[in-house]
Amino acid sequence: MSGLTHLDEAGAARMVDVGGKAETVREAVAEGRITMSAEAAGAIALGAVAKGDVLAVARVAGIMAAKRTSELIPLCHPLPLSKVSIDLSVEADGVSATATVATAGRTGVEMEALTAVSTALLTVYDMAKALDKRMEIGGVRLLRKTGGKSGDFVA
Repeated sequence: MSGLTHLDEAGAARMVDVGGKAETVREAVAEGRITMSAEAAGAIALGAVAKGDVLAVARVAGIMAAKRTSELIPLCHPLPLSKVSIDLSVEADGVSATATVATAGRTGVEMEALTAVSTALLTVYDMAKALDKRMEIGGVRLLRKTGGKSGDFVA
């Protein structure tokens, strides 16, 4: 089982020991999008969704999710996040989300950024599903990351 960092020699799952790694400033940016009817997108843009301010609630949900990623994704390390921002933009046929997450630590924040984007978009779905049950979430991906032993990444 050599080469698989989340498995020990016997093939059992384990959390990677990052104790010996140097602390560095790390940042990750992820994006995603939810497509929907023009009616639903318009209602979100106008703040006319019955459940309330979709963008404000989705932003808070994304931030909360980033902070709890280690409780949702097995083997992720709990991290002291120094920054989580969620940018949401309403377009004619959907909402785009971008999450930026940072920490000074021994492991990266890619999973936190991806979890933040996913949760923000799921929240948009939940709040607007009465207007359009055919909404579709997609394109969730890491755009870039900085810091750490593996260096920088840009999609």
